[in-house]
Amino acid sequence: MLLVGSFLLIFIGFVHSYLGEKYLLIRLFKRDNLPKLLGSDWFTKRVLRFAWHLTTLAWWGFAAILYFLSNPSGNVRAEILFTIAIVFVLSGVVSLVFSRGKHLSWLFFFGIACASMFGVIYS
Repeated sequence: MLLVGSFLLIFIGFVHSYLGEKYLLIRLFKRDNLPKLLGSDWFTKRVLRFAWHLTTLAWWGFAAILYFLSNPSGNVRAEILFTIAIVFVLSGVVSLVFSRGKHLSWLFFFGIACASMFGVIYS
């Protein structure tokens, strides 16, 4: 059953990103009344876009965790922590690139990734 959940998370992540981009974000960004953060709506649009797609990344991370729990190895703790580290490194990269460093979430995402990797290394 965990593999079914894992597959569903992968699937819904693709659907969420594709349909959200096609039917929600594009239409939302055509509006002229979005809040102007840091002087324009550019930053607002970028944050909304990367936050939308970070949800998909998180779901795919959960899919990996469900996969590891469905077929546990000798060190499932390390596999889960490594998965968390990967998700947060990718989240940090997405935040850093999409906002050009202006949204400071990337600092925290990289910090979480480092803490998770320390958990893997020192477990």
